[in-house]
Amino acid sequence: MSESSIFTRIHSGEIPSEIIAETENAFAIRDIHPQAPVHLLVIPKTEDYRNVVELAAGDPALMAELVGLANKLAAEHADGDFRLVFNTGPGAGQTIFHVHAHVLAGGLEEKSVGA
Repeated sequence: MSESSIFTRIHSGEIPSEIIAETENAFAIRDIHPQAPVHLLVIPKTEDYRNVVELAAGDPALMAELVGLANKLAAEHADGDFRLVFNTGPGAGQTIFHVHAHVLAGGLEEKSVGA
């Protein structure tokens, strides 16, 4: 059996972190290496999906729940405007292969690719 992802270990309390929001199927934490004034992670509780493509194909309702939680967080922690980023694959910067969304906000400009 493979080791649980860092996100599963955070959610179970094995690794300390402040869970700032939670739904039935997802939770959110602050990114430990923020790339924007607001940088939050929205993570499904299941490890069934390695990336957003697998999630969208396998559980569209869970995908919608992640987007809804991201929207709620942006309203609470920023002005409601946000960028939602899913890194898919190592060449795109994905380092944890448990799908998660980056919620970025706070003075971002259209011309910037990163935060």
